[in-house]
Amino acid sequence: MSFNLYDFAVARTESERSSYIAYLHQHFSAERITAILSEIARIIDAEVLSVSAQDYDPWGASSLVLMSDLAHGETVDASGKVVSSVGAHLTKSHLCAHTYPDVQDPRGICSFRIDIDIATCGTIVPLRALNYMFESFENDVVIIDYVVRGFTRDTEGKRVYMDHTVRSIQDFIDPKILADYECEDLALPGQNIWQTKMIRNELDAPEYFAPGTDPTTPDNQGMLAKIRREMSGIYRNLPD
Repeated sequence: MSFNLYDFAVARTESERSSYIAYLHQHFSAERITAILSEIARIIDAEVLSVSAQDYDPWGASSLVLMSDLAHGETVDASGKVVSSVGAHLTKSHLCAHTYPDVQDPRGICSFRIDIDIATCGTIVPLRALNYMFESFENDVVIIDYVVRGFTRDTEGKRVYMDHTVRSIQDFIDPKILADYECEDLALPGQNIWQTKMIRNELDAPEYFAPGTDPTTPDNQGMLAKIRREMSGIYRNLPD
């Protein structure tokens, strides 16, 4: 599963850009991103095996989390008493995230993008973590791709390509979250491929400006219109 989100802000002065970068360093450092990935692993019942994380200069961060699906087995004696218990790593999976802050737009529109990729095996279904991802980030545009690759074999040796049912990715997202977005689905169930694209319906104007800024002035209303166009361009995959 790939979870790609975009969030926007207005920063027209050097001071506003510096404040925005400081905000990103605080909330989306490699340490913070790793904590989010670790919680995703917990939600989907996976065990974290190892972590590699990096903050970049001047901005941006990456984190890679290797994880495993666990199966627990027990050994009993003749009386039925458990004499040992073992956890075995059955399948190997990973989570990775990369952030892409952009404060170079001459119009003063800053953007923050994060790509989260979850590759799982066995009985781990990453769609279960979607609500937590929405809770962890501010999201203006979201693109979610879900692809089931490969196959396993059943006890009779027949190939099994998918062991769960997916009609739409939206079915795994809280309706209260969906209500804030316009959504568009692409579904190719015969190929085990699904995509959902989401764009925020309404902009909470003060959230896009530095504290104390009046978003109702004509200039700032114009900036909000530019942000809306930027969002639409990404949602529709259009050139500038």
